[in-house]
Amino acid sequence: MKTRLLLLFVIVLMLAACGGTSSVRERQETMDAWENRVRWSAFDTLIDFIHPDWLEENPVTELDLDRLNQFRVTEYRVRAVLAHPDGNGLDRRAQIRLINIHNQRERSIDHQEIWRYDEDRKRWLMHSGLPDPRRQ
Repeated sequence: MKTRLLLLFVIVLMLAACGGTSSVRERQETMDAWENRVRWSAFDTLIDFIHPDWLEENPVTELDLDRLNQFRVTEYRVRAVLAHPDGNGLDRRAQIRLINIHNQRERSIDHQEIWRYDEDRKRWLMHSGLPDPRRQ
């Protein structure tokens, strides 16, 4: 009897761990995909990561994309991560180094990323904008 209870307890713990691991894995996959697209300067595709409600209030203009497309990313480095206690949010500060394709000057910008898990869409989405090369 004790063996069965112990086995049942172990199975319940394993199932609980799998649920948490899946969420962490989803979040990490989303962050990795974002980072890869930034590193490859695929700025047009970054809009897919931004929450539609945030985009509605803060639309990304063609000028914003044209401005970004004047640069190539040479480095993307996450400098700080602050996870929310409920597990449904994450704030990150990243340093992005860019080279202007017209004059080959390099600049470094700080980008604040606000990530939230959207229960309706079942995915992690950003609630902040694209990197702004005008920032220091």
